[in-house]
Amino acid sequence: MGLTLVQAWTHAKKTLEAAGLAGPVIDARLLVEAAADATRTDIVTDPYRPLSDAQEALLHDYLARRVKREPVSHILGRKGFWKIMLTVNRNVLTPRPDTEVIVDEVLKQTAERQAFSILDLGVGSGAILLAILAERPAAKGLGVDVSEEALAVARDNAAHLGLAGRVALLRGDWADGLADANFDVVVSNPPYIAAEVIETLEPEVREWEPRLALDGGPDGLDAYRRLAPEILRVLKPGGLFAVEIGYDQKDAVEALFREAGAADVRTIKDLADRHRVVAGAKKPLETGA
Repeated sequence: MGLTLVQAWTHAKKTLEAAGLAGPVIDARLLVEAAADATRTDIVTDPYRPLSDAQEALLHDYLARRVKREPVSHILGRKGFWKIMLTVNRNVLTPRPDTEVIVDEVLKQTAERQAFSILDLGVGSGAILLAILAERPAAKGLGVDVSEEALAVARDNAAHLGLAGRVALLRGDWADGLADANFDVVVSNPPYIAAEVIETLEPEVREWEPRLALDGGPDGLDAYRRLAPEILRVLKPGGLFAVEIGYDQKDAVEALFREAGAADVRTIKDLADRHRVVAGAKKPLETGA
């Protein structure tokens, strides 16, 4: 007789623990759920349900791939972010909870039924842009990315979420070619890891994430040097921006946006109490007395 759900979970946890992987309990549960077409509730309420031979074989394949440090998101081809589920692969960054700080900030600064335009520079899987549009039904967005492969993932996600009618996706080099003062909100999660640091990252990132989305140049700030003036150029007066940063880049990135003329520049921390998002605004037009 094959493995039951609870046996499969125990086996998966032990396999991942033996391989020295962090977070084996969660990874094991996710892989068992996917392989056995089960839910977390099934594992608790029907723990002795047997896996079929095909499900057991699939689980063993998943575990072998995870032991080789392939991310769970790539094995399953999906990742939850904010309140949406996204298709992901090695052509895009796997969305992380830290990036939800951008979504949270934009939602705090906008009203539920507010009509506004939002630009996501380096849109990747579409995580930030689509999570915001899913919460703001009157908003419309443009996502720009230099990678056509990443744009294909974003298009797929927009379609599956029923948001394709409110999203345009464009291949481009940051904001090059975009009109001045055209967006109410601009967001971005650019590459910000110093080039020499990339080889020290965990294999799940170093070997599976797109280098283009990681490498921020010698000091990790190359993208911000371009983005700060460009974001201020394409924002409407009074418009908002929010960009993700590395935990130690607060002062440098704030300075770049202030030099570009931004107002109300501030840094927001993530749930781990690390500096994570620099936000601010384009100065509104002055009105005569």
